[in-house]
Amino acid sequence: MTARRIIDAHHHVWDLTVRPQPWITGEALAPLARTFSADELTAEARAVGVVGTILVQTVCLPEETPEMLALAAGSDLIAGVVGWVDLSAPDVAGTIAALRERLGGDRLVGIRHQVQEEPDANWLLRPDVQRGLTAVSAAGLAYDLVVTPRQIAAAVTAAARLTGLTFVLDHLGKPPLATGALAPWSDDLRRLAALPNTVCKLSGLVTEAAPGTWRIEDLKPYADTVLAAFGPHRLLFGSDWPVCTLQADYATVVRTAEVLTDSLVPGEQDAVFRRNAIRVYGLRGHQPRPPAAHSH
Repeated sequence: MTARRIIDAHHHVWDLTVRPQPWITGEALAPLARTFSADELTAEARAVGVVGTILVQTVCLPEETPEMLALAAGSDLIAGVVGWVDLSAPDVAGTIAALRERLGGDRLVGIRHQVQEEPDANWLLRPDVQRGLTAVSAAGLAYDLVVTPRQIAAAVTAAARLTGLTFVLDHLGKPPLATGALAPWSDDLRRLAALPNTVCKLSGLVTEAAPGTWRIEDLKPYADTVLAAFGPHRLLFGSDWPVCTLQADYATVVRTAEVLTDSLVPGEQDAVFRRNAIRVYGLRGHQPRPPAAHSH
């Protein structure tokens, strides 16, 4: 499909025999209620030119991140892990340091919390959370923002305060694709993009679109908005696998992102699909290893 060398900056795996994923509820999400393994992803990712990935947390539990780091340590594909720590806890720095001492600890590149599930729209601005974010910054990690449009304003304030921390907006801030509305999401997004320590993932678009009926034309206004706001050197491709499988297979998600960025020159496309992830997540020391000689 493509000769491009891609880094997928956003995907998940989970094993339901290890722990449940409490967010998978209702008929719409039922197809996700099974185990999705790194091996399953690897086969699909390699087929479309993916040479490295960022594995992102799904549950706010301390047990998950060490498991993801160990998985990355044994993987030919996973170049970095965005894990979870309790930002409100007093010893965030110590927790991060302990994770780095574990198997695969050198693959820890970022932290994320399910802010979208917090009822407080200003959760990011709580003093204890701000202290936690300061510790993330001091550790040299990025911070992934998984927020809804009503929480982007708080993210703007947090990023303006913590200028040394790179904030990575996941899934464009979950705009209301199913309705076709742009404002007020677009206004807040531009305010976030105006801050130099922010970047955005071109991810989650098909997931947020109208179920079963989405077209690339539906996604284009949102992709164009983030491209204009952040520019090609602050945008990172992410598949959001396996959540994306609710709407499209892996190859279709990659191809859709390619079409949405086809106005870019090749160097800019390479930035979106590879170089920006290396820079933002500090992957220079974690260059993806070549595929193993054996197959599975």
